[in-house]
Parts: sequence; C-alpha cells; structure tokens
Amino acid sequence: MIRCFLKERRSWIFFFIFIHVLILFVSFIDSAIPFEPVLYIVFLSMISFFVFLMVRYNKETAFYKSLEDRENNLDLSSIPAPESPFDQLVEKTLIEQAEMLKKDALHSRISLEQEKDELLSWIHEVKTPLTAMHLMIERMEDDAMKIQLTYEWLRIHLLLDQQLHQKRIPFIENDLYIETVDLETVVFNEIKTLKSWCIQKGIGFDIQLDQKEVLSDAKWLAFIIRQILTNAVKYSEASDISIKSWMQDDQTRLEVKDFGRGIDQKDLPRIFDKGFTSTVNHQDHAATGMGLYLAKKAATPLLIDIHAQSIVNAETAFVLTFPKRNDFAAVISV
Repeated sequence: MIRCFLKERRSWIFFFIFIHVLILFVSFIDSAIPFEPVLYIVFLSMISFFVFLMVRYNKETAFYKSLEDRENNLDLSSIPAPESPFDQLVEKTLIEQAEMLKKDALHSRISLEQEKDELLSWIHEVKTPLTAMHLMIERMEDDAMKIQLTYEWLRIHLLLDQQLHQKRIPFIENDLYIETVDLETVVFNEIKTLKSWCIQKGIGFDIQLDQKEVLSDAKWLAFIIRQILTNAVKYSEASDISIKSWMQDDQTRLEVKDFGRGIDQKDLPRIFDKGFTSTVNHQDHAATGMGLYLAKKAATPLLIDIHAQSIVNAETAFVLTFPKRNDFAAVISV
C-alpha cells in the first residue's frame, strides 16, 4: 500500500524536492544569501515533510486498506467512515453499485424461480398425455410396433424425469425423508420401468442382494439407481447386467455391473462432471453428460459414495457405498 501511496503523491513529492533544490541553487550562486543557514532550513523542512508524509499515509490509506482487506461480497458495513471528500465519493459510488447489484441479483433470482416453477408445471402437464399414450400403446396388437413405440415413450419419460430432478436437486435438503428402504423393491421397480428397452436390446439381469435394507431416501435413491441402470442398458448389447449388494466394514455396498463398451481410463475421473460425455466416443449424440452428474449431485446429501471401475470393451462397475447409521445424524438434523 505504501508504494501505491508514494506513486499517487509523487508529483507533490517531486515538486517539493524541486522547490528546495531551487532554493539551495539560488543561495549557492547568490553571495548575498548565506548558504549554510539555508541548507539547515532545507534539512529541517525535509525532515518535517517526511514526518508529514508518514502521518498522511496512515490517515489517507486507512479507508483504502479496508477496501483491500474486506471480503469479496456486497456487505459494506466493515468499511470505516470516510474522512476526505474523495473517500466519501468512493463510498457513495460503492453503495450505489452494491444496491444496484443486489436488485439485479434479486430480480435474477425471482426470474429463475419463475422459470423453474413454469418448467416443473410444464413437466407435470406433459406427464398426463404421456400416461395416456402409454395406456394406448399397451392396447396395441402389433407387437413389433408396440415395442418400438414403448421404447420411444420410455426415452421421453426418462428425459422428463431427469429434467424434473435436475430442477429439484438445488433444494434436495428440503425434500429428504430418511427411512429404511428395501433395496430389492427399488431395484425391481427400476428394472420394470426399463423392461421394454431391455427386451429390445436382449439384456437380462443377474440379481444377488445379500443386503436388502439401507437407510436412505427412497425417491432420491431410486433416481440415482435409475441413472446408473439407464447408462448400463444404453451401452450394453445382448448381455446380462449384474446387480449385487453386500455388507462391508459396517457399510452396505450396491454394485451395478454391465458388460458393454466400457469407459476409457482417462475418462473415469471426469464421468461425473456436468456435460462430459466421452473423449473416445465423442460423436455419440445419444449421450447428454447429465445422468451421472445428477446422480452424483443427489448422492452427496445422502452421504452415498459412488465409485466407478471399468475395462474398455469388457465391463463397467458402479459401486454405491451407503453411510453408516450413525453418519445420518447430520442429515436427519437438517
């Protein structure tokens, strides 16, 4: 800060030094003016000026030091009261800008809430004709056409469901209800939802649930499993998907393993990033890069750890590690 202060005042400092050098020069060339007394006066003046600079430095930079050290937010209460007119002008400008930014942020928040509510309302409205469409498809007699239409219906249903949960995730803490959840029921319900897709692709399931109960939120756990199962079915062909659960280190683990195309090792650290699809199959337009991202976001407040392992063109395994019962004290207290 002292460097900035001297830089700001350098024109005054140079002018002061120039005046004193000029006085010394005049007294030196003019024999009528005694040089030594003038030199003494200039020396005292320089000392006084140095002390004056130090006092003014502490006084004039206090306001700007507080600006430099304050937290990067719109709260200006930590700034000391300005003393000089220029400090008052700076404070006035900061207050006006802070108020304007607060109003813009409030307006943006309200607009975002309105858009979210409108989108959620639209999704719920679309679900009604989708349900009717599903009933109409179920009554069709042409099996080939029925399977194809059911698959297309399922794609729309899953995309709407993903969008719905994406809008709800920022407020997931308000929607959590921790209870004992039957893993078998959740897994079988999700498989039933994907049944037509699995039949079309010739995919079966090998299920071995040694640990059938976990402490979690049934709705959000179903969403997480749905995203992982959807990925497994999407990237598998004519093979079985293995689903196992077991107890290890007093924690329940659920593994979903498919034997599809796999994930390249360099992509594994990024599969939970928003919008990431793949570096190997970058032209795959079916991938959105949102499913695993949303699953990870939903798993965090549930204290579920999701870990992935994969061998390219061989297998991919997602392991969900559920927290210990005592770990849920923090979640339940939210």
